[in-house]
Amino acid sequence: MDTLPRLIRELNMEKNMIFRHELKYLINRKDLAFIRQRYDMMLHKDIHGENGVYMVRSLYFDDYWNSSYYEKLAGNHARKKYRVRIYNYDESVIRLERKRKVDSYIYKESARLTKEEFFWIISQKFDFLLEKPDNLYKEFYIECISKLMRPKVIVDYEREAYTLPEGDVRITFDSNVRSSILSFDIFDQKLPSFEVLETGKLVMEVKYTQFLPNAIRELFPSDSLEFLALSKYVLCYEKANYRNIPKIY
Repeated sequence: MDTLPRLIRELNMEKNMIFRHELKYLINRKDLAFIRQRYDMMLHKDIHGENGVYMVRSLYFDDYWNSSYYEKLAGNHARKKYRVRIYNYDESVIRLERKRKVDSYIYKESARLTKEEFFWIISQKFDFLLEKPDNLYKEFYIECISKLMRPKVIVDYEREAYTLPEGDVRITFDSNVRSSILSFDIFDQKLPSFEVLETGKLVMEVKYTQFLPNAIRELFPSDSLEFLALSKYVLCYEKANYRNIPKIY
């Protein structure tokens, strides 16, 4: 019996947690124009950004034991990670997010922060989180206090996004994936950074809630795709901390 989808259905119904399917691939940059031409005829460009393209910056957090990092490497089926995310360096929309993952299913929670609140978190002033209405703030507070959740690395990339209402499908292409170093100030546009992907590669992500239409699935250029096992967080954390990652024996 397939127990994992049953578990997801139970969470969806009982806790109102709508899990989505998530598939990740590496593709060749030279194939993007061909793929884009296909999707332009069927999908809608994301209304955010310019012509569907926008810049994403995320500051990822992990606990004292780097649990999110090592659970991903170990291939744990159920895991979570916290981040603060902005788009196009816009200070007016700052989001604290928690992404839960169960096998290939994901569920993302989000809550707003002010710029001042963000710097309180960076300064380890967490008490204000207890005054916020959403449980996400309080649960993040517990992680910060009991597990020493702290910022680890900034992840940057340019995202080109497409959507399809049927099946609640979203397909994104993330290029110029970079690991920023020296600071956790997500508003600093001049942070030095390192490329983390092989030259000529970018990340394709496919998310859907209900179903993935065959017409979309058939457009996947299967001869040039490969499953992406590592997350952008893992790739960027290793790039920024390659000398300081503790070994587990």
